[in-house]
Amino acid sequence: MQFTANEICLLIHGTLEGKPDSIVSGLAKIEDAQKGTLTFLANPKYESYLYTTQASVVIVNNNLVLNKPVNATLIRVADAYSAFSILLNRYNTLKLNKTGIEDPCFIHPTATIGNQVYIGAFAYIGAYAVIGNSSKIYPHTYIGDGVSVGDNCTLFSGVKVYHDCVIGHRVMVHASTVIGSDGFGFAPQKDGSYTKISQIGNVIIEDDVEIGANTCIDRATMGATVIKKGVKLDNLIQVAHNVEIANNTVIASQTGISGSSKIGENCLIGGQVGVVGHISVAKGSQIQAQSGVNRSIDDEGKKWGGNFVTPFQNYLKSNAIVNRLPDLDKKIFELEKKIKLLISQSNL
Repeated sequence: MQFTANEICLLIHGTLEGKPDSIVSGLAKIEDAQKGTLTFLANPKYESYLYTTQASVVIVNNNLVLNKPVNATLIRVADAYSAFSILLNRYNTLKLNKTGIEDPCFIHPTATIGNQVYIGAFAYIGAYAVIGNSSKIYPHTYIGDGVSVGDNCTLFSGVKVYHDCVIGHRVMVHASTVIGSDGFGFAPQKDGSYTKISQIGNVIIEDDVEIGANTCIDRATMGATVIKKGVKLDNLIQVAHNVEIANNTVIASQTGISGSSKIGENCLIGGQVGVVGHISVAKGSQIQAQSGVNRSIDDEGKKWGGNFVTPFQNYLKSNAIVNRLPDLDKKIFELEKKIKLLISQSNL
């Protein structure tokens, strides 16, 4: 794919300085860029690379003042980072623009397949499943009976969606993620064994959600496990049965959320956070990496941290004190010696 500087300038509504017919066929970091690539400069600390880069076209901010001559063609915009992200999205869309049904794959006669759909080789589409318009089902993906996938979705290779789960519009699910596997429900018996509790609910994933690779979202015991609109989940996350994650919450890798907990909207949860079951986390909460949430968080918009979460400022103060403990221990030992000496002198 090749584009001229002028075509790119028109796409991002910029102002061009240099050669409008400069051709680019790839994207690169400014420090590594070669002839024929497009890059950007948004952070002033990288400005020195602007004067040495081999890139053919560079997107820069409108207010950038040049200190030296520049070989590349410049495109000035209000926000270089945002403009470049638009191009990244367009590039990725073109790269992943697949249509058609590959052989061999299995599509049940009762399944409904929309227009401009891509279904890769060895994919399985079950009975009464629905695949929406312009959605892409990559090779080796399993879509169970009664599953509904909305429009403009992308399910990458190896994704498994169990029966009766619902996926909204513009959802992206990365490789080897499992949606709708059984919740972890077992009833203890008198003889010490466990009897499986059937999980008859489903998973509902609303619009504009992105789910990373190797994440597991369990189906509900009854009702639904719900991932609401705009949620972004990283790789290697466990979401247990009957969990609800509200709009636009972002969760980093290796976090585990136990059954029936409810995460509020616009939360930011760091990596390796553990959340116990049957609690709620308030809207706008920020939970630091490796924290343990063992109780409900009711105060909105606050930061939390620690193995058993505490207000984040308290967590930082506690850590600072822990780091000073060797010095404090030494001072206490010296004070004890002085006290003993004073006591002995007062008894003379």
